[in-house]
Amino acid sequence: MLDRLDQQPPDALLALIKLYEADERPDKIDLGVGVYRTADGATPVFGAIKAAEQRLIDTQDSKSYLGPEGDMRFVRGLMPHVFGDAVADDGRIDGMQTPGGTGAVRLATALAKASGVKRVLIGTPSWPNHAQILADVSLEMVGFSHAAADGTPDMGALRAALADAGEGDAILLHGCCHNPTGIDYSADQWDEIAGLVRDSGVLPILDLAYQGLGDGMEADAYGVRAVLPAVPEALVAYSCDKNFGLYRDRVGAFYAMGASAEDTVRIMSNAAALARANWSMPPDHGGAAVRMILEDEQLTADWLAELEDMRQRIRQVREKLAASSNAGGVNLAPLGQQNGMFAMLPVSKEQVQQLREKHGVYMAGSGRINVAGLTMGNIDKFVAALADVTG
Repeated sequence: MLDRLDQQPPDALLALIKLYEADERPDKIDLGVGVYRTADGATPVFGAIKAAEQRLIDTQDSKSYLGPEGDMRFVRGLMPHVFGDAVADDGRIDGMQTPGGTGAVRLATALAKASGVKRVLIGTPSWPNHAQILADVSLEMVGFSHAAADGTPDMGALRAALADAGEGDAILLHGCCHNPTGIDYSADQWDEIAGLVRDSGVLPILDLAYQGLGDGMEADAYGVRAVLPAVPEALVAYSCDKNFGLYRDRVGAFYAMGASAEDTVRIMSNAAALARANWSMPPDHGGAAVRMILEDEQLTADWLAELEDMRQRIRQVREKLAASSNAGGVNLAPLGQQNGMFAMLPVSKEQVQQLREKHGVYMAGSGRINVAGLTMGNIDKFVAALADVTG
């Protein structure tokens, strides 16, 4: 029966990685892979993580299963950083560990479907895996424009989408550092969104995958903290892969807020059943390291300092790009007002190919770039290459 399966196209990003690795030009630039890079091009292990992992080596006395809910001290240790004082400690929010933020999104959408959701509103373009996950759980994706022509959020499109939505619908929103555009909602816009979501009756699903890499830990949580007090129930997907540098360890958390503490208990029982069927038990190592950091005041301070260094480097790259005056037909100024590692450039697939072949600049065919792949030493080359193919 397996010969009935159709051949699937290769993953475009994995193909791009192979092309980059095979390129022998010493000044090639990788803007495709979505991981943080230092000014030296490395994706480092946080010093705080190394210290926590050493403690794990010294003290961990078992590799037994965690249970489908995972390390609950990790899950609850994150909660003050995610939710702050937005919702009182009344038992309405609970969570569980997941294999990365992707696992949390998958669990949130599966739970939404089990709750009767049939359609999910989502601003486009979005992280490509959002669409794949929604298709996999057989939910209809209803797209609306996320980015206006001036590089700011398209609030008109969001208002219209919510005006046409209602019971049986959910909306999936990026909490900060929008992937792939880098275009985030302001605090005032989040306040408006909270009211619109409340009035529409849709279920909010908030994907917070880059907290700390935009305007800082507190500011990046504003959207979550604005929406939750306004609505009776919500789902949150969280990733530690980026802000703790734990990409390969797949560290995430799923949170649910019910209308009451009793509702949340019932919601989480369903989440646990879905998780058991999907991955049985989450991986332990990365979550345990994060838990050790969050339970130690000095390690927490060290982690936050390292995260701030990452944020500042990304901000410096964005500011230098925004100040560039010779990028051909591409206006880079909006990048200075955007957040996180990603941005979308208005370039064609043919121009992307020219950048790769003529200049050794590797980026996704959609025009998405990872700005963390740029350094003070190669930005001028990138801008000149962009001017050459678009001017």
